[in-house]
Amino acid sequence: MAESAVSFLLDNLTPLLQNEVQLLWGVHGQVQYIFDELERIKAFLRVADAKEESNDYLRVWVKQVRDVAYDMEDALDEFMLRLLYYHGHGFSSSLHKLYHFIKSLKARHRIASDMQGIKSRVESISNSHTRFNMAIPGWSSNRLAYRQLTIQGDALLLEEAELVGIAGPKKQLMEWLLNNETGRQVISVVGMGGLGKTTLVKQVYDDPKVKKRFKVHAWITVSRSINKEDLIDEIFTDIRKPVPPEVSNMNIDRKRETIKDFLQQSSYLIVLDGVWDVNDWDFIKHSLPSNNRYGSRIMVTTRNAEVASASCVEIHDQVYNLEPLSPEESWELLCKKTFQGKPCPRNLEEVCHCILNRCGGLPLAIVAISAVLATKDDANIDEWASLCHTFGPEIGENYRLDNMKRVLSLSFNDLPYYLKSCFLYLSMFPDFRKIETMRLIRLWIAEGFVIEKEGMTPEEVAEGYIKELLDRSLIQVAGTTSCGRIKSCKVHDLLREIVIQKSKDQNFGVVVKEQGMLPEKVRRLSVVKTLHNVQNKNLSHLRSLLIFNSEDSLTEFPKLFPRSLKLLKVLELKGAPIENFPEEVCKLFHLKFLGLKKTKVKHIPRSIKKLQKLETLNLKDSFVTELPVEILSLKRLRHLLVYRYQIESYVHFHSKIGVTAPDGIGCLQSLQKLCFIEGNQENLTELGKLNQLRRLGIVKFREKDGSTLCSSIEKLINLRSLSITSEEKTDVIDLQHISSPPQYLQRLYLAGHMETLPQWINSLQNLGKLFLKWSRLKEDPLIHLQHLANLVHLEFLQVYEGESLHFKAGGFPSLKILGLDKLDALQSVTMDEGAMPRLEKLTFQRCKLLKKVPTGIEFLTNLKLLEFFDMPDELIMKLRPDGGEDHSKVAHVSDVYSVCWLDDGWDVYSLEGFTERDTVAQPYPEMRSYRRSTLWKV
Repeated sequence: MAESAVSFLLDNLTPLLQNEVQLLWGVHGQVQYIFDELERIKAFLRVADAKEESNDYLRVWVKQVRDVAYDMEDALDEFMLRLLYYHGHGFSSSLHKLYHFIKSLKARHRIASDMQGIKSRVESISNSHTRFNMAIPGWSSNRLAYRQLTIQGDALLLEEAELVGIAGPKKQLMEWLLNNETGRQVISVVGMGGLGKTTLVKQVYDDPKVKKRFKVHAWITVSRSINKEDLIDEIFTDIRKPVPPEVSNMNIDRKRETIKDFLQQSSYLIVLDGVWDVNDWDFIKHSLPSNNRYGSRIMVTTRNAEVASASCVEIHDQVYNLEPLSPEESWELLCKKTFQGKPCPRNLEEVCHCILNRCGGLPLAIVAISAVLATKDDANIDEWASLCHTFGPEIGENYRLDNMKRVLSLSFNDLPYYLKSCFLYLSMFPDFRKIETMRLIRLWIAEGFVIEKEGMTPEEVAEGYIKELLDRSLIQVAGTTSCGRIKSCKVHDLLREIVIQKSKDQNFGVVVKEQGMLPEKVRRLSVVKTLHNVQNKNLSHLRSLLIFNSEDSLTEFPKLFPRSLKLLKVLELKGAPIENFPEEVCKLFHLKFLGLKKTKVKHIPRSIKKLQKLETLNLKDSFVTELPVEILSLKRLRHLLVYRYQIESYVHFHSKIGVTAPDGIGCLQSLQKLCFIEGNQENLTELGKLNQLRRLGIVKFREKDGSTLCSSIEKLINLRSLSITSEEKTDVIDLQHISSPPQYLQRLYLAGHMETLPQWINSLQNLGKLFLKWSRLKEDPLIHLQHLANLVHLEFLQVYEGESLHFKAGGFPSLKILGLDKLDALQSVTMDEGAMPRLEKLTFQRCKLLKKVPTGIEFLTNLKLLEFFDMPDELIMKLRPDGGEDHSKVAHVSDVYSVCWLDDGWDVYSLEGFTERDTVAQPYPEMRSYRRSTLWKV
């Protein structure tokens, strides 16, 4: 970790050394000396970082190096801040020039004094390093080799790894879960951390038989730090889609009663994952009724045997004690993860058995150590043996847990230096949250953690970091898009405990909740709920401030900016209760990331032009509808996100609200993401200058500007995602003039009338997602789209005015999700055998004349989910399991639902597998994912 700090500092020193004019005479030499010494120390740090935990002297030395790197970074940033203040704006008066020159001299003398002090500290550290290095013969020969992780195809995920030894436990839980008992039954899975309790229960929860059996499903993560109100809100959100508006005004007891009343009417399955304390169970259980008529189930995972006993007190309740893997199962898992299923090389068998014995049969430990072993050279047995000696003796009751933590710590220590800071940054997020990967990537870049690589953008490099952390089993996939992109990630709770502790030990960052002490020098601060504990604290060294679930008005908060937060690079205020843009923010010269998503901010001040280093400005779901011309001064801006959605039951044409941008947007040459701007001819012309754009969103597009936009799009050779919405539903989107579309385009969203489908779309062989809405085409669009080899997700809304659609054999070879909405004239759908061979989800909505089941639907053998929204009763009745004439055609589909919209949400009837008593209409929990799919996101 110290190596990360030193490397970051060296990267920032290089440009400073190349511009000697900014340094007072004599300072340049000191900075050069520090630079050279730190370069020499850096190589040693790669070894020291990995071994500091086992040696107290080394730990102190590494801390000293880390502190001096931090202090020098602070000194240089302070110096640059003073230079800006004294020289940044220019003066015409000679008196002013003289005054500010004197002031500048003071600043330069200050930096000279700082550098002299830091130089003395570096000399002392360097001398002690030499003495220490000589005191350990053979030190350098024993250092661990670091080499680039070989990407192994599919990421080695902690919770989604190939499972070993799970068949028996799953079978037993399924028997308990699906028995014929009509009352409420609790099933607790208990065992120490790392045994795979969550993995096991998730396998059961996702089983199609379980999905069919229960009308309401909810998975609730009960983290150690979550408070009771957040817990109830999470339960409410998971079981009711959408949450009724009046809920926001309820107190916690009323919410609990409402949950109980709602669940009283349905068969439900609620998973409470990771219950830490009996009090948490006692609080939750009163909201989960017995409803004897329906036969509901609660599943609890816990490390605490007392929780398991307290939750299972009724006669039919069950406790399952999950045991460690057997030696044979452990060996199978190790070989799968280390050697990709191949046999272990003979020369490594003994050392692998030694390492495996230290893991104590814990799947998490085995997967984690396997990810480390997979990076090692098979021919270097010393490298493997050194890992075995890392662990202590197998004695005492807690040896498994102790060794587990050693394994996970070793996984962290084995990281290349550029990943350590990235991984520690995960400690800044509350433990009950999924972490959006793009948000994380932008934060990493703003912090300076991402190393430049020739031919790659920082975002592409950071995506590689995400992949590498997945392959090393240090993070898990929490959510993906329909095209397979990783949308969010999470950290296993045991790993989280370790990363939080390391973050504290190394003064990397601090999380402050209801109460807590701050260290003397805080560099990164995450605040949950309230700011009371950071008022009147010394925050002069702060580089990142992230606020989650703020309950404060923040009216006093802006006063901190000019006084204490002058070195701030990251300010994340997502969801904070603020209505006005804090103008004090514009005094933060070093700011690179500003997040105001889901705030009530309406206007951006002209003073934003002062934020010359700003790279990300996130105003999604705020109320900003116009950008000032001064935004054009931010030449380093890479991500400009300003839009919001207004969605009710179904998406409507004006549900997406963009922003008016000033003329001249083409001067922002660094822009990669620009969403959503209102189209006008001047700006549509300017777009062609933004050749770094990856994502572009345009609203209020006018037909007369078609040729202008087409000309610009042809120049955007790096474009991956394009969204265009016309000014009105009847206005034409004319994109016929594109002769050379961006060949890397992966996502295309077109909303508005089109006389014909643009011919160039069928040349987009990288296209994975296509949404066409309100097109009102006369010609069957399938003719032009069926040969798109990589198309995974296709949505039609009022696209076609013909009476029939024909999916031909061999067409849409990769399609997994298909949605057909409001095709008012559609009367028949035909699917040839061999069409859409990979289709998994098929949705029909509001096609009022479609009264026949699609011909050939039985050929869709991979179909898992079939949904009918507000479709004719005549069609639905033919699919009922109790005598429907076409039921046999969809009998192979796991989930078949009929859905209709009522005043306060979706009512859902299962058409497959439920008994008559279960067909009482209730809001279906999975509808939330559908409603998200109706949003037009690029």
